[in-house]
Amino acid sequence: MTPKDVIAMIKENNIKVVDIRYMDFIGTWQHFSVPICEFGETAFEDGFGFDGSSMRAWQNIDNSDMLVIPEAGTAKIDPFFKVPTLAIIGNIHNPITMEAYSRDPRGIAKKVEQYFKSTGLGDTIYVGPEPEFFIFSNIRYSSEPNASFFEIDSDEAHWNSGADEMPNLGYKIRPKQGYFPLPPNDKYQDMRTEMMLTLEDLGIAMECQHHEVGAAGQSEIDLRFDSLLNMGDSLAWFKYVLKNVAAKYNHTVTFMPKPLYGDNGTGMHTHMSFWKDGVPLFAGNKYAGMSQDALYAIGGIMKHCKALCAITNPTTNSYKRLVPGFEAPINLAYSSRNRSAAIRLPMYSGSPKAKRIEFRTPDPSCNGYMAFAAIAMAMIDGIQNKIDPGDPMDKNIYDLPPEELAEMESAPGSLEEALNALKEDHDFLLKGDVFTKDVIDYWIDYKMENDVKPVRSRPHPHEFYLYYDI
Repeated sequence: MTPKDVIAMIKENNIKVVDIRYMDFIGTWQHFSVPICEFGETAFEDGFGFDGSSMRAWQNIDNSDMLVIPEAGTAKIDPFFKVPTLAIIGNIHNPITMEAYSRDPRGIAKKVEQYFKSTGLGDTIYVGPEPEFFIFSNIRYSSEPNASFFEIDSDEAHWNSGADEMPNLGYKIRPKQGYFPLPPNDKYQDMRTEMMLTLEDLGIAMECQHHEVGAAGQSEIDLRFDSLLNMGDSLAWFKYVLKNVAAKYNHTVTFMPKPLYGDNGTGMHTHMSFWKDGVPLFAGNKYAGMSQDALYAIGGIMKHCKALCAITNPTTNSYKRLVPGFEAPINLAYSSRNRSAAIRLPMYSGSPKAKRIEFRTPDPSCNGYMAFAAIAMAMIDGIQNKIDPGDPMDKNIYDLPPEELAEMESAPGSLEEALNALKEDHDFLLKGDVFTKDVIDYWIDYKMENDVKPVRSRPHPHEFYLYYDI
């Protein structure tokens, strides 16, 4: 779509307002709206100014002016606003030099696609994420100097069986038995279908929706694979649509990786493949029908996994999911069909076009643009340096004897460990100026100061249970 096409779309649909959107450094979609009289073809060159110092982890107050320049091909009609509104995604630029801003996550995704082409390895990076999430009927939480708590209500959960729902019909899901139940146990079929169809109406191709293993409304809606930048845009729309559809039903959606103790956490298994001139590059005659380059790409992910987790699993809560016993892919191994390995090679189809790498460690709390870019950079590094991933692991890792399991590398056990790994291992991200040193350093500093230290320094409610009468 060109700027002229967007203007025509505005007229054809009687659009009254244009909503400009962009992704902040941490991974939250931001927006502001302008009336139609302020939006013409020149907007695609001149952009719109805003205060970069008011955004988390961006500019200082003495250097705060920034531009967001809309990209015509991203225009979609918002499905929720009362007034007919066109939503369009923008890229962040310096208003003086007009250079792309290095901490713009969407800009990072653009650069990895450009860098990949420049290497000659291929021309398209395809990404297919499987974001999981929880649907809750109510959530309350607080964190004060003298009090902290959270309280979750779920229409489906077994621990809500005794609630007075006037009437309580007793169709509740038992722990870890939420995979594919029919209604009335699955209470959110219609809601998930509306989420999926709303995304399709926006032009975002979907694959399926279903209940997940977690008892309290855990769900999954899968996006059909697309190019890396497009998928970054689609994941932003995905989170926005799911939260707003849930709100229509007086429910709430969270992408928090581990909101519930003792039940499955929420991941985002991410499928990746490289193509060139319309030909898939990961099909071959090696293990599981993969090519040698695909195995090298796996080697790159395995080598850099600890550092990747600082970007693909960027919250302290992420590491409450990455523990043994909940299908958590913490072991750095690869296998066909084996879901206990961090990297799986799906075997649903023998078609060369279906050959891809499924990296199971990431979770949906990540900034999609940055996470997909970082994984791609690790894969590129693996191919360039011919990193051998070793032998596959075709047995249940959780059943290995302790001495054999101790020899296997695993994902980090905390966000702090992941950030320290990124501090030591990030040269592969700097190639092609995809991630800059400033981006890496600022990410580490921000997450340490705003995530790690505040959580580490606060009393935990369970500590009172353990120690109050000590």
